[in-house]
Amino acid sequence: MKLFKELKNFIPIIVYQHYKKESIITIPNKCLLFSLKILKKHVGLQYNLLTCISGVDLFNKKYRFNVVYELLSITYNSRLRLKVFINELNFISSITNIYINSNWWEREVWDLYGIYFDKHPDLRRILTDYGFEGHPMRKDFPQTGYIEVRYDENKKRVVVEPLELMQEFRLFNFETPW
Repeated sequence: MKLFKELKNFIPIIVYQHYKKESIITIPNKCLLFSLKILKKHVGLQYNLLTCISGVDLFNKKYRFNVVYELLSITYNSRLRLKVFINELNFISSITNIYINSNWWEREVWDLYGIYFDKHPDLRRILTDYGFEGHPMRKDFPQTGYIEVRYDENKKRVVVEPLELMQEFRLFNFETPW
């Protein structure tokens, strides 16, 4: 709670939570760069280490994606999880000029979820092939994918073919009871 009292003077916090030894704050997307600069440079906070950036797909919600930044203050031995909610049409600002190690994680989140990071120096695929279509961690991505890779005995080589599903893809509404 002491951390929240310090932070609310500088950062526009939407939600504050505390779980075990970790504080979790939710901030607006437009305040991300400003908030991270304060968290890193403030003498009483010193969150100098970015340990992880991860994405969460909240399918069928107003804000579909949640981008989570995990920060560590070695000086004060404390962890902070910072959350930002965005929808499919918005982008999020790249923080590579604040934390240099965010480059890799931002590329990973973009590749797997399709969340665009504005002003990123090298935003390209990192875990999937360059010709890969779609973003595999989205909840609306089909489990079988869009293509099939198999070995053809007649041609004696590996062939890539579009996947033909016997049943058309359906969206299920899990909220209605049967």
